[in-house]
Amino acid sequence: MNIAKLMIPKVMTVTLHENSTVRQGLEVLARCRYTAIPVLDDQERYVGSVSEGDFLQHILRIGSTDLKQQEGYRIREILRRDFCPALNIEADFSVVVEAALRQNFVPVVDDRNTLCGIVTRRNLIAAMAQEQKSE
Repeated sequence: MNIAKLMIPKVMTVTLHENSTVRQGLEVLARCRYTAIPVLDDQERYVGSVSEGDFLQHILRIGSTDLKQQEGYRIREILRRDFCPALNIEADFSVVVEAALRQNFVPVVDDRNTLCGIVTRRNLIAAMAQEQKSE
């Protein structure tokens, strides 16, 4: 099965930029209600993901929930670059399944590490169910 057929394209994916403020990240997280969001650099390359827990750890570390104060911090300061590793768009389907067992979504990148989109567990399970029905 082709990853490109399973993924949600980048234009339909909520992302943050590493230079965005923590306040902007909190606002996006509250609006979309996801538990984690992919983070991109200025060239649209995938650099990692940031989770609700990352924001919570940041708030506990600085000791403030004041949104104005959160404007002084950047997403790059709180993201974990090793969280939610990306797969190349050419990755084998079995590799995608294994990655989806460990993380809620799988970022998909091209050879330049530019984000192409994400594969969610929901899309993966739906595709596998559809494939089983057609057999």
